[in-house]
Amino acid sequence: MADHENDGQRFDRLPATPAEREISGRASREEVLEWWEDRFGVPPERFEEVTFWEKGAGKLWAFSADLPSPVDAEGLGITFLRTRQEHWKPTTSGVQRFAADATKNVIELSPGEASAFAAGHDQEIDRWEGDWGYLAAAHELAGELAPIGVGLYVYGELRSTVPKGNQEELAVLDE
Repeated sequence: MADHENDGQRFDRLPATPAEREISGRASREEVLEWWEDRFGVPPERFEEVTFWEKGAGKLWAFSADLPSPVDAEGLGITFLRTRQEHWKPTTSGVQRFAADATKNVIELSPGEASAFAAGHDQEIDRWEGDWGYLAAAHELAGELAPIGVGLYVYGELRSTVPKGNQEELAVLDE
């Protein structure tokens, strides 16, 4: 395996499998698909028409088209996953786009909780009995569960990781 340099100024397509990895630490498409399925129950087929790219160290982007690699651009699709750290972290955009059909590690929030979460507030929620770590925070909207973003759940507290630029003060509906 050749150990090429990671170039933070361009997008490189993820290798299909770990065996095809040329840059140490870079995730493979196979590993990304396994992670989404293991963590959120999102089947690999959900990403069938999506290519995955890394720009910088561990900042992954999802793009609904195919391009030759590498690509020199400022942005390509949406940021959707952070790797190269102990615990991989999905982005708000990634969860909103790909976790609508998630079957695991989704915490359903009441209208008031959803409003507080969207505004960036951490809150005590002791009813969660699933895994700790990054969860898809969701709220019922028009009869369906809609992902709001990513929360970090530890010690009975759901910490909002909604980026400051995406935080919103939402009107609280009747609970």
